[in-house]
Amino acid sequence: MSDAIKHECGVAFIRLLKPLEYFNEKYGTPFYGLKKLQLLMAKQINRGQDGAGIGVIKLDPQFGQRYIARKRSNSRNPVADIFEDVNASLAELDQDNLKNGLYLKEHFPYAGELLLGHLRYGTHGGNSLENLHPFLRQNNWMCRNLVLAGNYNLTNVDELFTQLIELGQQPKEISDNVTMLEKIGHFLDEENERLFKIYKQEGYSNFEITEKIKDNLSVENILRNAFKRTDGGYNMVGMIGHGASFIVRDPNGIRPSFWYANDELLVVASERPAIMTAFNIPYSEIKEVTPGCALIINKDGSYKESRILDPKPLKACSFERIYFSRGNDADIYKERKNLGKLLAPRVLEKLNYNIENTVFAYIPNTAATSFYGMIDGVNDWLKIHRSEVLMAEKDNLTQERIQEILTYRIRREKILVKDAKMRTFITNDTDREDIVGHAYDVTYGIIEPNQDTLVIIDDSIVRGTTLKTSILKILGRLKPKKIIVVSSAPQILFPDCYGIDMSRLKDFVAFRALLELLKDNKLEHKLNETYELCKIEMHKPSEEMVNRVIDLYKLFTTEQISKKIAEIVTPENFEPEVEIIFQTVEDLHIACPDNTGDWYFTGDFPTPGGNKITNRAFIYFMEKNNARAY
Repeated sequence: MSDAIKHECGVAFIRLLKPLEYFNEKYGTPFYGLKKLQLLMAKQINRGQDGAGIGVIKLDPQFGQRYIARKRSNSRNPVADIFEDVNASLAELDQDNLKNGLYLKEHFPYAGELLLGHLRYGTHGGNSLENLHPFLRQNNWMCRNLVLAGNYNLTNVDELFTQLIELGQQPKEISDNVTMLEKIGHFLDEENERLFKIYKQEGYSNFEITEKIKDNLSVENILRNAFKRTDGGYNMVGMIGHGASFIVRDPNGIRPSFWYANDELLVVASERPAIMTAFNIPYSEIKEVTPGCALIINKDGSYKESRILDPKPLKACSFERIYFSRGNDADIYKERKNLGKLLAPRVLEKLNYNIENTVFAYIPNTAATSFYGMIDGVNDWLKIHRSEVLMAEKDNLTQERIQEILTYRIRREKILVKDAKMRTFITNDTDREDIVGHAYDVTYGIIEPNQDTLVIIDDSIVRGTTLKTSILKILGRLKPKKIIVVSSAPQILFPDCYGIDMSRLKDFVAFRALLELLKDNKLEHKLNETYELCKIEMHKPSEEMVNRVIDLYKLFTTEQISKKIAEIVTPENFEPEVEIIFQTVEDLHIACPDNTGDWYFTGDFPTPGGNKITNRAFIYFMEKNNARAY
């Protein structure tokens, strides 16, 4: 993606179902789980590079021993930094006992049976250690300790925050992280108190009650109560101090969550290939956490999936397939190729089927797969074209002409090369933009100046800033006659509020194109009308709200918006003609049939909170408020 956007987050969780000694005997190391956690995190580094954290819980510790450990880093290489520190702490131990699981559990903080890792992109707030997952809620009662991490964003944090106040709490800040930590923690406390009263009436001592709570705590009850009225997308992992754990997925399946279990361990990750690679597991054995359900692992290692929330229409995030997830998932790879292939007919039409004077390329590197699909689609047309030419000239064909027809080829080249990230000491904005704009370079000598058309495909076009300030300027050095930019995603029209950092309408080049079209057509009064309608919506309950911004986009066709976007991203005094082709929503669903969440393109949000956030984002735009709308 040429426009870098921060998105999602990644989680990795391992529950060892055997003691550390077992893994030492079988795999030669009691650190088997810790090493696999590092690998799971490394294989999901695409999901977050602003910070990382790990949390570890030990089962059945001795009284007075530390049984919860956490380490977080916001360094430039946070995962490597964390595990270097973990490894360094081993040097402080008795080196003769590094294979002794019992010794390690007593002296090494990260020798435990429950291991949780998190990778973060900072979509909101600062990037201090305090903002990094996992979050920890501490208590002297073992069963009241909670460690929480996840890939999530809630749209109704204000409402949930008010609930906490009504419960008598005073949370330290208004954020989905603190809110969910305290909300789950509240019902964790309630469940402890419920069981305490029951066992107290039965005559057990306080010490006996504590042990019975460990064995009978209902994580299911806790989660059912804690997740009532939550609106958003989430894949949330929690560990309770005594050793129970859970993974909860939102009822629309917006955020991905995969798991695998055998007799040795249970593992959870945000992406399927991470598990496949780390444990050499075939695709068919990895499951998804069912939307609206919790995968609950009890202290004794038994596990089951329980329904926590009523089922809702599945709206898994389509951007996971277009860009965010790693492309080595077999299904995602096929879908990305298909996204490119479905664009081929429209690209050929724009070219008037003149491939002789066309060079095809892609913006590195994540668009490579859809590029291959687009080339496949052009090749499919070329096969038919060759046969049609042969049939049309069959009565006059010579050996030379047959050879000429059969050797028609597509000109596909690596035109753009991404250089190392450039830093500059220059403080002037204009001069800095000129330096940083050289993040890409080109391959010279391939384009025939003023004659060839260059077709270049990207995953998506969000802001259009990099196109205007960098990519098109650099491609312009080659002096093509025309540049056609192809987006494997449709036009991004609406903010995302379920984990992606796309919250301000004015950041979207499609919205800026809408503003220009309103101005060109003397329809600017529609902005004020929509502003008033949005303010009316904000007084309604969330479930009754309507997305009022949709009607603004309906005033124009997608072709009109695409044409205006092309004008906006074209640099000043730029000689080549620029056109942009966007994926259609219909073809997106053909390519990605199971991930139908398309709200960024259509405004069809899976939860009521989406409409609220869009209306608020428009209000903020009109009021020149630069705050995030959720």
